Amino acid sequence: MTRTYIDLHTHSTASDGSDSPEELIKLAKKSNVTTLALTDHDTVAGVEEAVETGNELGVDVIPGCELGVKTDFGEIHLLGLWLDPKASRLQKVMGELREYRASRNKIIVEKLQALGMDITYGEVLEAAGDGSVGRPHIAQVLVNKKYFKSVKNVFEEMLCDGGKAYAPKKVLSPVDGVKLLKEEGATVSWAHMCIHGQSTEYLSDMIATLKPYGLDALEAYHSEHGDASTRLVVELAAVHGLALTGGSDYHGAVKPNIALGRGKGGLYVPHSVLDNLKELRRKQGLPV
Repeated sequence: MTRTYIDLHTHSTASDGSDSPEELIKLAKKSNVTTLALTDHDTVAGVEEAVETGNELGVDVIPGCELGVKTDFGEIHLLGLWLDPKASRLQKVMGELREYRASRNKIIVEKLQALGMDITYGEVLEAAGDGSVGRPHIAQVLVNKKYFKSVKNVFEEMLCDGGKAYAPKKVLSPVDGVKLLKEEGATVSWAHMCIHGQSTEYLSDMIATLKPYGLDALEAYHSEHGDASTRLVVELAAVHGLALTGGSDYHGAVKPNIALGRGKGGLYVPHSVLDNLKELRRKQGLPV
């Protein structure tokens, strides 16, 4: 019997992925991914196309998004699953975040120009295509122009917090992010919570802070989570009475070492994760 996969964390050209929503779902079908959540950054613009393609091909598409929220120790990310793409308040807030991101991208390009690099904002727009412009597109232009060997190198030297061309990002607070997503009927998960190296005490305290506002789950299964990180998140979820989520964080060519559904090759999100999330939503009186 062919093994099937679920992937509850993916990106398309609607934000900073390289595959259109339609291409993403076609790849899901080819990769035996039976359920996929489209979770683009600060937008649900690609959801309608993804759902339509999923209906045609028999892939169950969960509408979602990924929100970055700001803490005293850096940014963390929240996933909203089973979102209503037409949710008015969410659309308004995410629109404001995207507008600020556009201003921020221009500031970054200006800083790179001041550092002597031949890059224009028009080239960045071209690299992004129809998607929401982000730092990965800036990085890709610099790689294409041979300034750096990889997108990772660009981020490490130029675009990360403290990098030579870094510009701060406008984001919501963690509590406001969770509340916003919950108000729109989403199941809210803390994404890839172990990749920034915060202490277990910090992670536990943040979970305890966010749970009363509607945090539902923790992303245990992720491409950048090793076995120890996965075990830790599973333990924290059990301690705090939260569900689990999981996904590859697929971006296509932007992160070429991460495959849809399989991450870096060894990722497998148990189907029970999806079953438990659906059961949680039913208990909360929410549609699945």
